[in-house]
Amino acid sequence: MTKRPRLILVDGSSYLYRAFHALPSLSTSSGQHTGAIYGVANMLRRLLKDYQPEWMVVVFDAKGKTFRDDLYADYKANRPPMPDELRSQVELLYELVQAMGLPMLVVDGVEADDVIGTLAAQATAAGMDTLISTGDKDMAQLVNGHVTLVNTMDNTTLDVPGVEEKFGIPPKCIIDYLALVGDTSDNIPGVPKVGPKTAVKWLKQYGSLDEIIAHADEIKGKVGENLRASLDQLPLSRQLATIKCDVPLPGGPESFTVQTPEKGRLTKLVGDLEFRTWLSELLSDGEDDAPQGDAEHADTDYQIVQDRESFTAWLERLQAAELFAFDTETTSLNYMQARIVGVSFAVEPGEAAYVPVAHDDPVGGKQLDRD
Repeated sequence: MTKRPRLILVDGSSYLYRAFHALPSLSTSSGQHTGAIYGVANMLRRLLKDYQPEWMVVVFDAKGKTFRDDLYADYKANRPPMPDELRSQVELLYELVQAMGLPMLVVDGVEADDVIGTLAAQATAAGMDTLISTGDKDMAQLVNGHVTLVNTMDNTTLDVPGVEEKFGIPPKCIIDYLALVGDTSDNIPGVPKVGPKTAVKWLKQYGSLDEIIAHADEIKGKVGENLRASLDQLPLSRQLATIKCDVPLPGGPESFTVQTPEKGRLTKLVGDLEFRTWLSELLSDGEDDAPQGDAEHADTDYQIVQDRESFTAWLERLQAAELFAFDTETTSLNYMQARIVGVSFAVEPGEAAYVPVAHDDPVGGKQLDRD
């Protein structure tokens, strides 16, 4: 049986916020905040490594209002404005994504979810399997036999059985479920006092929100009263929770092909962001792709040390040098928790080495034992 092509759709805005809140506040020596960029970039690199996709799109929310704001003035009204520390990272992240050779979409008037929903629907119609990388529960409504969710933050996936196991209902009921329970993060009103257990119970009993509404008089107690008091508002809640799958886009899924990274531009950006391990990997790929126009660093010799013979040779050079530069790559900025994953040193400008000792994916699969 021929394997169906796989399209990867990345919910960039979801990961941007999650990385910002989950990771320590990193910054460059010049004060540029980089923590959210670092988290999203690592996630993208992991997706590329794990799936090696031919088609992939990173989707971000556009600035300004969407059609949901026109439907409901209080939509997301309880959300604070984007912190300045995060705002300063957005354009740099866009530039980094493009330098990595990844197609990117930011569509006015809709949310990233709607763009992703549209591409997933188009891909299914075109005979392509789709993997959506997100941490957003609302995306479960898009899951079907050809659309799967993956959350790279906790390494979980959701297919049709996975959605039923997690929520207690199939993907086709997720929109109705969201309308009933509401969504505090988006300020979508639900039925007061109706939580996940009650919503699932009703959907299993009646099958859909329309049937629940039709049988509202049968539901006893305070929750029944709350349901009947919410009948006029439920269609709006369902509309707000529904991901659009018909957004006009500049191209179909097969037009978003992963490109070869712009090596010079990417190396410059990664260097400016001071992502040292990634920079070492880029520089180790060869000198021919060094950024043009930088005569001071055009003639460089950067090495990754992966065997004892090379390490011994470098030790001899360090012992003979009057002065050398030394740095560590660690798992944390907290020195009480940090573990070393690599060390680097240089004896002359443009001539340096990096020794990986605890990488998950060392170049060529080799590295010296940390001890």
